[in-house]
Amino acid sequence: MLNNKDILSTIHMIDQEHLDVRTITMGVSLLDCCDPDPKAACRKIYDKITASAQNLVRAGEDIEAEFGIPIVNKRVSVTPMALVAGASNCPDFVPFAKAMDEAAKAVGVNFIGGFSALVQKGMTAADRKLIASIPEALAVTGMVCASVNVGSTRAGINMDAVGLMGETIKAAAERTADRGGFGCAKLVVFCNAVEDNPFMAGAFHGVGEAERVINVGVSGPGVVHHALKKVKGQPFDVVAETIKKTAFQVTRMGQLVAREASARLEVPFGIVDLSLAPTPAVGDSVARILEEMGLETCGTHGTTAALALLNDAVKKGGVMASSSVGGLSGAFIPVSEDEGMIAAARSGVLTLDKLEAMTCVCSVGLDMIAVPGDTPASTIAAIIADEAAIGMINQKTTAVRLIPAPGKRVGDTVEFGGLLGSAPVMPVHSEGAAEFIARGGRIPAPMNSLKN
Repeated sequence: MLNNKDILSTIHMIDQEHLDVRTITMGVSLLDCCDPDPKAACRKIYDKITASAQNLVRAGEDIEAEFGIPIVNKRVSVTPMALVAGASNCPDFVPFAKAMDEAAKAVGVNFIGGFSALVQKGMTAADRKLIASIPEALAVTGMVCASVNVGSTRAGINMDAVGLMGETIKAAAERTADRGGFGCAKLVVFCNAVEDNPFMAGAFHGVGEAERVINVGVSGPGVVHHALKKVKGQPFDVVAETIKKTAFQVTRMGQLVAREASARLEVPFGIVDLSLAPTPAVGDSVARILEEMGLETCGTHGTTAALALLNDAVKKGGVMASSSVGGLSGAFIPVSEDEGMIAAARSGVLTLDKLEAMTCVCSVGLDMIAVPGDTPASTIAAIIADEAAIGMINQKTTAVRLIPAPGKRVGDTVEFGGLLGSAPVMPVHSEGAAEFIARGGRIPAPMNSLKN
């Protein structure tokens, strides 16, 4: 039970420390929208999404007004489109992305995810068609997000898909060059993708999910940062306990919002994702939490250890607050969306190699990182392969969201605005990996995949 002190503390977190519900995401199954006629399929997709999510935004706004809890985004995720569109006889899947976009506009959500393919072990004709459609689909839509899962602990890494995604990311950047390569900000390449992730750009509605479901993503880097100021100089076990208690409070708030949204929309409650998702606003940074532990600048020696402590303590606090914790749940380190990460990258302390090391111990992976526009597709593919290997071996979700910014060089900045912020262009290694990527095939799964 919450007492008056807990309630007042939560109000202070909301008012002074950037605590919010980052997203209410409704997952919608589109498996019953498959049709050999692509026009009929697109019509079914539009009708299913608009019928399912027509009250989502209003319910979020009502909860926000009644409880005084900021809810930043309302979103929809759908069944991976390669599974739905694969039944249709059409040359490409761009019309399906347009149908998703039109439905998202009709219901008023911020983003819609699920223009996705799961190719960790192999690619069907539909998977290849969807991947080929991604650059154009992301260029001609405003709200559609895409993702491709190229590896898993059980299946290994599909290196043919990895190579293809390097080329796809380059094409998406070039197709949206007038917007700094913005298409790539809506594209994630996963290893071990989860089916109940409420966060964009990687959200999709898994085939093991119910017909519809409500997932909530909370966020509170500013709250954790403020809490750590009260234990300055104290041992790390005190730091861990402080983060756990804070994560407990944040997750309880998310649980409340999720239950309310579920009841009002008459849609089953799925999970609360308690990830610390930063924003470009000052005071809402994961990097500043790590620096509060005693690091001069995020990215210096000790950063990986500090992040490991943070990620673990957040999860431990969250699972005490809800029996339905899921999604990604941990600490995100997107460079462009975190003012502390931006500052560290601009100073040269935070490098791509250090970020890769940090992904071994946090949620997801190399996120919202701008690299020079002339970076070869093979280099991008090699970065994806490295990150997928970390996820495969460590049985965790990892991902890559890179922006090879057209016409930009190291030291330049790419402006995206809003929650996506601005990304300083970071250097990559000049030594190539083209022959490595050209091998193709599949990196076998590790021995820890044989657990059944």
